[in-house]
Amino acid sequence: MNERVHVKVPRTAKQGEVIRVMTKLNHPMESGWRRRQNGEIVPKDLIGEFSCEFGGAEVFKAEFDSGTSGNPYLSFFVRVNNSGRFRFIWSGQNGERYYKEAEIEVI
Repeated sequence: MNERVHVKVPRTAKQGEVIRVMTKLNHPMESGWRRRQNGEIVPKDLIGEFSCEFGGAEVFKAEFDSGTSGNPYLSFFVRVNNSGRFRFIWSGQNGERYYKEAEIEVI
Protein backbone atom coordinates (compact mmCIF):
# COMPACT_ATOMS: atom_id res chain seq x y z
CA MET A 1 0.00 0.00 0.00
CA ASN A 2 2.78 2.40 -0.88
CA GLU A 3 0.42 4.71 -2.76
CA ARG A 4 -0.78 6.04 0.61
CA VAL A 5 2.72 7.11 1.71
CA HIS A 6 4.29 10.28 0.36
CA VAL A 7 7.90 11.24 1.07
CA LYS A 8 10.21 14.07 0.15
CA VAL A 9 13.96 13.55 0.52
CA PRO A 10 16.64 15.51 -1.34
CA ARG A 11 18.30 13.49 -4.10
CA THR A 12 21.77 14.66 -3.08
CA ALA A 13 23.48 16.16 -0.03
CA LYS A 14 26.99 17.04 1.09
CA GLN A 15 28.73 14.82 3.62
CA GLY A 16 27.64 15.81 7.15
CA GLU A 17 24.78 17.98 5.89
CA VAL A 18 21.56 18.17 7.88
CA ILE A 19 18.64 17.56 5.54
CA ARG A 20 14.91 18.01 5.93
CA VAL A 21 12.80 14.88 5.47
CA MET A 22 9.03 15.10 4.99
CA THR A 23 6.42 12.35 4.93
CA LYS A 24 2.64 12.11 4.88
CA LEU A 25 0.24 9.18 5.07
CA ASN A 26 -3.20 9.31 3.48
CA HIS A 27 -5.23 7.81 6.32
CA PRO A 28 -8.54 8.82 7.99
CA MET A 29 -7.33 8.40 11.62
CA GLU A 30 -10.75 7.49 13.03
CA SER A 31 -10.85 7.73 16.84
CA GLY A 32 -13.81 5.41 17.37
CA TRP A 33 -15.83 8.24 18.95
CA ARG A 34 -17.49 9.69 15.85
CA ARG A 35 -20.98 8.60 14.77
CA ARG A 36 -22.52 8.38 11.33
CA GLN A 37 -25.84 10.07 10.54
CA ASN A 38 -27.68 6.84 11.37
CA GLY A 39 -26.08 6.78 14.85
CA GLU A 40 -23.69 3.94 14.09
CA ILE A 41 -20.18 4.39 15.53
CA VAL A 42 -17.39 4.75 12.98
CA PRO A 43 -14.89 2.00 13.91
CA LYS A 44 -11.56 3.00 15.43
CA ASP A 45 -8.82 3.05 12.78
CA LEU A 46 -5.61 4.74 13.91
CA ILE A 47 -1.96 4.80 12.96
CA GLY A 48 -0.09 4.15 16.19
CA GLU A 49 3.54 4.55 15.20
CA PHE A 50 5.91 5.90 12.58
CA SER A 51 9.59 5.13 12.21
CA CYS A 52 12.27 6.14 9.74
CA GLU A 53 15.41 4.12 9.18
CA PHE A 54 18.53 5.15 7.30
CA GLY A 55 21.07 2.52 6.39
CA GLY A 56 19.28 0.04 8.65
CA ALA A 57 19.41 2.25 11.76
CA GLU A 58 16.40 4.04 13.21
CA VAL A 59 16.85 7.82 12.92
CA PHE A 60 13.37 9.04 13.88
CA LYS A 61 10.31 7.62 15.64
CA ALA A 62 6.89 9.01 16.57
CA GLU A 63 3.82 7.63 18.34
CA PHE A 64 0.25 8.73 17.63
CA ASP A 65 -3.08 8.51 19.42
CA SER A 66 -6.70 9.55 18.89
CA GLY A 67 -5.88 13.28 18.89
CA THR A 68 -3.92 13.04 15.62
CA SER A 69 -5.70 14.48 12.60
CA GLY A 70 -6.35 12.55 9.42
CA ASN A 71 -3.56 12.35 6.83
CA PRO A 72 -0.73 12.81 9.38
CA TYR A 73 2.29 14.78 8.16
CA LEU A 74 5.77 14.78 9.69
CA SER A 75 8.84 16.87 9.00
CA PHE A 76 12.17 16.21 10.69
CA PHE A 77 15.91 16.67 10.18
CA VAL A 78 18.63 14.06 9.70
CA ARG A 79 22.40 14.42 9.32
CA VAL A 80 23.70 12.28 6.45
CA ASN A 81 27.34 11.23 6.24
CA ASN A 82 27.07 8.71 3.43
CA SER A 83 24.79 7.69 0.58
CA GLY A 84 21.99 5.36 1.55
CA ARG A 85 18.35 4.47 1.65
CA PHE A 86 15.62 5.83 3.90
CA ARG A 87 12.82 3.44 4.86
CA PHE A 88 9.56 4.92 6.14
CA ILE A 89 7.24 2.64 8.13
CA TRP A 90 3.76 3.67 9.29
CA SER A 91 2.15 1.05 11.60
CA GLY A 92 -1.58 0.92 12.32
CA GLN A 93 -3.17 -0.15 15.59
CA ASN A 94 -5.08 -2.82 13.65
CA GLY A 95 -1.87 -4.45 12.39
CA GLU A 96 -1.60 -2.79 8.97
CA ARG A 97 1.76 -1.38 7.81
CA TYR A 98 2.61 1.07 5.06
CA TYR A 99 6.12 1.40 3.62
CA LYS A 100 8.06 3.68 1.32
CA GLU A 101 11.76 3.99 0.52
CA ALA A 102 13.86 6.85 -0.83
CA GLU A 103 17.54 7.06 -1.67
CA ILE A 104 19.99 9.91 -1.19
CA GLU A 105 23.44 10.33 -2.69
CA VAL A 106 26.14 12.07 -0.66
CA ILE A 107 28.48 14.01 -2.93
